Amino acid sequence: MIKQERIDVADVLRGLAVLGIVLLHSLEHFNFYSYPETESTLLQFSNKAIWDSTTFLLAGKAYGIFALLFGFSFYIQDSRQLERGNDFRLRFMWRLLLLFLWGQLNAMFFTAEVLVLYAVTGFVLPLFARCSNRTILIAAAIMMLQPLEIGEMIYAILNPEYTAPRPLDSQYWGMAYQVQSSGTFLETVKMNLWEGQLASLTWAWENARFFQTPALFLLGMWIGRQKLFMGGEKNIRFWLATAGCALALFFPLRGVEPMLREYIANRAVAAPAILIVSSLYKFAFMMLLVSGTVLLYYLTSLRKLLDKIIPYGRMSLTNYITQSVIGSFLFYHWGLHLKLNHTYSLLVGIGIFTVQYIFACLWFKSHKQGPLEYIWKKATWIGKR
Repeated sequence: MIKQERIDVADVLRGLAVLGIVLLHSLEHFNFYSYPETESTLLQFSNKAIWDSTTFLLAGKAYGIFALLFGFSFYIQDSRQLERGNDFRLRFMWRLLLLFLWGQLNAMFFTAEVLVLYAVTGFVLPLFARCSNRTILIAAAIMMLQPLEIGEMIYAILNPEYTAPRPLDSQYWGMAYQVQSSGTFLETVKMNLWEGQLASLTWAWENARFFQTPALFLLGMWIGRQKLFMGGEKNIRFWLATAGCALALFFPLRGVEPMLREYIANRAVAAPAILIVSSLYKFAFMMLLVSGTVLLYYLTSLRKLLDKIIPYGRMSLTNYITQSVIGSFLFYHWGLHLKLNHTYSLLVGIGIFTVQYIFACLWFKSHKQGPLEYIWKKATWIGKR
């Protein structure tokens, strides 16, 4: 059986990831980048400090942890069904279809939601669910190294006249910005369900997320198989080694990225090289955050403090979608259309988290699952006697 503490530390990580997402989204005005000018030197300093530090710490990392735990959750569900003699894979595919519908609901409010991407790439989990650990790690490593980008880089080196195609996502973001700036609610919904989704998915394709995301799914499933979120000396050694390797990878990769921009004149070669390096150093930093959290959880007195975010992590789907509703209402034209600088935007994010956290704590006093999590589970097992 799966021990409860293993699930607890996963919910801690999930809660911290969703907290990071809401803070980053609030800072970005939920992908509506519109900020007022300020003449205050103090605010200019705090705005830059908050933007630089928050994006450095969370951009590409909070979602990465979220994806890692998506794969881990699949393992938990699949292993429990195997214990009962059931094959969960077909049911999980149905669950992915339901997740696609959750993504459409989320997309009505938030331009650039991620659930549709998860629903599309999540099929990698049942595909590899019965493979060996070695096969899973090899597949994850290949996808993490961005084979298409490597191929494009090699092709550009061999064909100096090759010019990389212009990114497709920019035109869709331009359409989205216009509606976010002046559209009604219905116009925003219409835009988000088409141009907004195209903007999100083309951005994900052009920024290597279509390979990185399933790689993280597989890695999360592998972590589940190895029971690495449980305590014990062997697992502690693993996370210490992971933290050390992540540090050793992060700093040189982070240092190489600006050098690629400066010294590779051929942009068709530089662009994929930069994308590969940036995705790898963000992955390394994300694993540093994961390993650091696990080590703090099992080795320090902070465990009780970290446990307090468990209710928030257990309600991750509800919190992710409702933050989109709240954020869209606060920042888009159809709602309050708040014009806030980075400092106040971060405070708004903290406020959204606080409201959601209080609701989660109150909800779990009388319920076992979050409201949207309950609906998702019931729909997952529809038709099952």
